[in-house]
Amino acid sequence: MVRSKNNRAIDSVKTYQAKLLAPFAVLGIRTEEDWLTDIDYLPVDAPTLAPQTVLAKEVCGQLLAYLAKPNFTFDLCLHISGTTHQQRVWHAIQAIPCGETNSYAEIAMRLHSAPRAVGRACGANRIPIVIPCHRVISKSGGLGGFMNASEGNPLEIKRWLLRHESA
Repeated sequence: MVRSKNNRAIDSVKTYQAKLLAPFAVLGIRTEEDWLTDIDYLPVDAPTLAPQTVLAKEVCGQLLAYLAKPNFTFDLCLHISGTTHQQRVWHAIQAIPCGETNSYAEIAMRLHSAPRAVGRACGANRIPIVIPCHRVISKSGGLGGFMNASEGNPLEIKRWLLRHESA
């Protein structure tokens, strides 16, 4: 804990504007002004938090719509900073239709890049689900990585999302 000038305790971890329970995790939602900036996968037993802003309420509503109907189209203003290459990868990922996948190699070929660089850009994605990096798989058809992990709970989340979209 960090203390403020008036000696009030301030949580030194990320401040969320909402925490939404999903079947695979609690989604920690961060916004700044009129922009969605982050969606974090928190443990499924993490406490939830009702939306604290109008935008957080809208983000939760759209995420719930996606959870009910996987081909839902998000309509949110996103603010995510990254390199030019990362931005190009994230744009390519957003073009992958629900229920379909692309391999890291396919995206790399289209962008004149390398599969590992595409994988690193996927791992740097701060707005998963909306920027559906879970739709990017290995060339052999395997899951590949997810959230900079090659095993464990992140891959279970990726499996859940792909099953949900019937990919």
